[in-house]
Amino acid sequence: MQCVRGQARRSRSEEQLYRAQSARVARINLDLLGMEEDADLQFLLSGGDLLKIRSNSWKKHRFYKLNEDCKTMWYKSHKTLRPSNPTFSVDDIAAVRLGRQTEGLRKNTDDKVEGQAFSIMFKSRRKNLDLIASSEEEAKQWVAGLEKIISHMSKLNPQQKTGHWIFNSMCKADKNCDNKMSLKELKSFLQDINIEIDDEYAQELFEKCDHSQGGYLEGEEIEHFYKILTEREEIDVIYTTYAKTNGFMSAENLLEFLQKEQREPASLSDALILIDKYELDGSAKEKKLMTKDGFLMYLHQMEGLIFNPAHKGVHQDMTQPLSHYFISSSHNTYLLEDQLKGPSSTEAYVRALMKSCRCVELDCWDGSDGEPVIYHGYTLTSKILFKDAVQAIKDYAFKTSEYPVILSLECHCSVDQQKVMAQHMIAILGSALVTKPLGDQMPKDFPSPEELKGRFLIKGKRLNKLEDCFTPDASAIEDDDVTEEEESGGEESQEERKEEKPKDKKLKLAKELSDIVIYCKSVHFHGFEDAAARSFYEMSSFKESTAMNLAQDSANKYIQHNVEKLSRVYPAGTRTDSSNYNPVPLWNGGCQMVALNFQTPGLEMDLNQGCFLSNGKSGYILKPAYLMDKDTEFDPVTLTRGGWLKPKTFHVMVISAQQLPKLSKKSTSIVDPLVKVQVFGVPDDVAAKETDYIENNGFSPMWNANFQFHVCVPELALVRFLVEDYDSMTDNDFIGQYTLPFTSLQNGYRHVPLLDKNGDILPCAGLFVHIMVLDD
Repeated sequence: MQCVRGQARRSRSEEQLYRAQSARVARINLDLLGMEEDADLQFLLSGGDLLKIRSNSWKKHRFYKLNEDCKTMWYKSHKTLRPSNPTFSVDDIAAVRLGRQTEGLRKNTDDKVEGQAFSIMFKSRRKNLDLIASSEEEAKQWVAGLEKIISHMSKLNPQQKTGHWIFNSMCKADKNCDNKMSLKELKSFLQDINIEIDDEYAQELFEKCDHSQGGYLEGEEIEHFYKILTEREEIDVIYTTYAKTNGFMSAENLLEFLQKEQREPASLSDALILIDKYELDGSAKEKKLMTKDGFLMYLHQMEGLIFNPAHKGVHQDMTQPLSHYFISSSHNTYLLEDQLKGPSSTEAYVRALMKSCRCVELDCWDGSDGEPVIYHGYTLTSKILFKDAVQAIKDYAFKTSEYPVILSLECHCSVDQQKVMAQHMIAILGSALVTKPLGDQMPKDFPSPEELKGRFLIKGKRLNKLEDCFTPDASAIEDDDVTEEEESGGEESQEERKEEKPKDKKLKLAKELSDIVIYCKSVHFHGFEDAAARSFYEMSSFKESTAMNLAQDSANKYIQHNVEKLSRVYPAGTRTDSSNYNPVPLWNGGCQMVALNFQTPGLEMDLNQGCFLSNGKSGYILKPAYLMDKDTEFDPVTLTRGGWLKPKTFHVMVISAQQLPKLSKKSTSIVDPLVKVQVFGVPDDVAAKETDYIENNGFSPMWNANFQFHVCVPELALVRFLVEDYDSMTDNDFIGQYTLPFTSLQNGYRHVPLLDKNGDILPCAGLFVHIMVLDD
């Protein structure tokens, strides 16, 4: 064990000792990562000067390096109020991009530094880190090194991640760098990994490992302590029950476990495949046996997780009309924060698209120099160029999903700038933009996601009927098309009215823009009868209050409307903080595009991410059959009898959690975790239950709490596991959550990964549960 220290002042001898120890720690970590001889990683560990770019006037040199834990980037800051060793974790990096690919670099640097520039993009709301290296070769080396470390970290198995984390936490606790652990250092280490124990138990644990009775732990004694710390009693009980072959699991023993506990239709060959895939001991693998470590490895991998691996890829029928799918949709996509004075950014489009969003909004206004801009009108939100947003959409639209992206236009531009908008979309999106109906004849229904792979659809106003595409001499007649703002009437907040809006007047529509609106023509909703008389491609947008009322009071009619027509729902204008509404009642009502503020984390975005977790994270989920039948009698509120009623009893045992994150950097701040299990769906299925809290243990809390739920309409249900830090005086604090479709649950003993508030994976953290879904 070696120490990991900050960049403090040292004497020459102390500096030499520190450097030697740091080098040894780095070698151990590189060995753990399997990157001992990697030149790019050695380059990162040495570090170097980079020019940090914040604005045209703020450009400063900073020294960056990878710490010896091979997981933390350290940089030297000159801010007096910042700590002397500011860092950020590699786990917090979403992507590293070579070149001037961010707004900041394009705006604040010259073309000549294109090859020297790179950006670090973060998962949270943290701003991008825009940097310039001294040469193109160095920039490439920074990017290659960071991408390698991110990739290798993501490929570590759970045991390796735990070992890496605990080793470096022990190094941090070794205050005097003597490669030994005193009782005081052991207690500091336990606090760092989220465990608080009393002095008596700490002394007992220490003495149990101090075989030499020297008053400190070193070498094999530390290894013994590590084994005690990482012991999983609940796994031991399960393994021992089925390890009936000389203390090991044979393929037959494993098959019995898979069939009896996991309720899987497995065969002996399936058991043999798992042993070959996950057993770490070569001798045991050769004998077709699974050790406890191999069993734990299996439980942490895809086959052992709660989410059905069969749903990880695209598994649904993608040849149905577009109106038969729920479509992941964003509102005010250009905003990074609130809709009053928050920044607009092309990066917001990138983040939404990378999270499988398939419908993005562009709120377009006249800009200077004849170039349209995007921002939240009549507010202090910043502006971005329309063409830059379209370029960002094109660049990132199909990196996560290959299925179509809908550009929802809120156009407030003059005719001249509308023409510019059309020119930009045609030039930038090229042949991927749908500019005429598919096929040679007027369609009677929407094309399917499969037919529209890699294509862009424009949602907006259109001057004439789509049928006129097949009648070249047809005249353009303006319809009663409106924007969402016109529909929302007086719903704006007082803050939005701070600047006096001009009196409403009809903006003329440029033919060039009208002509590229094909399958998503915006029209006002005048009731179900009027809508039924309209063509299939004429769609309406609904403010949330209107949509919620329809989903509650006219649910069956709304569902029938949404069988053949597209509906987009958007948040109320009064949500100036860019908060969200509950999307579930609107999905129950068959609404396809339930648009949420992707920039605002919380329960609603957790539900959205959980809903679209299945089907390969494609952003498209096929509706249940009763939401695709124009004569359906389904009503989620009244729940009359029908094929949608498939009642299930859902048993869940919350057994334990592993390596929950600390919520405070204070060493003495330890979480008191509890788990809530929540079901969302039709009103009759909505329910929640919670465990007691475990005091002062975020590393390995255990509950063994049993809950039971009754679910009537499983195809519309979502299950959310929420972990909170209990607080008797205030609201509990969020630790992590995981949401998935009820129909994607796997039975048996399962690990549940946990996501942070932004929907990104929490490294190492998770729950261990037992699931049983039975037919009523």
